[in-house]
Amino acid sequence: MAKQNAFYAQSGGVTAVINASACGVIETARQHGDAIGTVYAGRNGIIGALTEELIDTSALSDQQVQQLRHTPGGAFGSCRYKLKDIDSHRSQYERLIEVFKAHDIGYFFYNGGNDSADTCLKVSQLADAMGYPLKAVHIPKTVDNDLPVTDNCPGFGSVAKYIAVSTQEAAMDIESMCATSTKVFILEVMGRHAGWIAAAGGLAGHKEGDAPHLIIFPEIPFDRATVMARVDDCVKKFGFCVMVVSEGARYADGTFLADAGTTDAFGHKQLGGVAPTLAGMIKQDLGHKFHWAVADYLQRSARHLASATDVEQAYAVGAAAVKLALEGKNSVMPTIVRTQDTPYAWEIGEACLSDIANVEKMMPRDFITPDGFGISELGRQYLSPLIQGEDCPPYVNGLPQYIRLQHQLVAKKLPDFEP
Repeated sequence: MAKQNAFYAQSGGVTAVINASACGVIETARQHGDAIGTVYAGRNGIIGALTEELIDTSALSDQQVQQLRHTPGGAFGSCRYKLKDIDSHRSQYERLIEVFKAHDIGYFFYNGGNDSADTCLKVSQLADAMGYPLKAVHIPKTVDNDLPVTDNCPGFGSVAKYIAVSTQEAAMDIESMCATSTKVFILEVMGRHAGWIAAAGGLAGHKEGDAPHLIIFPEIPFDRATVMARVDDCVKKFGFCVMVVSEGARYADGTFLADAGTTDAFGHKQLGGVAPTLAGMIKQDLGHKFHWAVADYLQRSARHLASATDVEQAYAVGAAAVKLALEGKNSVMPTIVRTQDTPYAWEIGEACLSDIANVEKMMPRDFITPDGFGISELGRQYLSPLIQGEDCPPYVNGLPQYIRLQHQLVAKKLPDFEP
């Protein structure tokens, strides 16, 4: 088999561990130097391929690559950019193949979520139609944990740990002050359609009275009267109420509580803040003193509180993607397969991209308590192993020591292209 180069790109919202996957890709490729030449990384994701801005990762020392494992953000730059429909915008996809040809790229590793899986699939299909030999492998990444087939998604475990810890610590603050101060605390978390992140907040509580007292899931239709009654009851019974609410909370008709009326680059509705919306209801209906917070980017960038399980799995899927490609696999994704719960054990599997692309995995109803406001024992059993272990970055002068790469671009060989 003739040696060819590889292209790796990061896509969509980044995670605390996406660079661990990049580390897995680059280190594993270097171990197979007889088959893989240079690993190029796209500057700012797939846009880097379209504009032919390719970062030469061979310029990185082994130590620098290793440092990626504990660095948050997207080390090579990510983007929210969805390639258009292949039939009406074929030129975009053909441009990718032209760039790959120009730089002798035979391996395409795309690290992202649902939309990225779709892009990877389409690029694979077009390469095949054009007779270009390309092994396209999708590397799972999403804090939302909503990719199908795989048991869980790298990036989720660390967000889950952050939200569980934040819920526990904020609840202790609120409880200590509730006699004269805040009665209701609302923590808004990510999760447009699936309530996995919100569910993680439930790990903070173990017995009656523990926070969170309510979790608002996208999968459970929001009923204002029922929720307000539950909040008021908690305040009367425990002195305070802590809520974890998914940004995608919605009414029975599917309307988001916080629909901002706009869409993002992927065509998804942008949400304008469900926490203040809920706080307004509490003020109007109950009159309780409240406080709210939005975890926002903090939850997905908190590498200092990453789950060791998550870091290990993120690295493993990056390494597995390279091995699958070298085995001749195409249009596939490495998956995480849970083999047992106690003690927790997992292994790497694989799935066809046609079963992954544009499919979202929601919270199973039996992971949620019958009343719709908490996680069941089944939900706890699923979630708990994913937040286990600590993988702290090195600290210098009290702060984590992260690496910031100097992007060394290779010379362009093609005319400019406007994405």
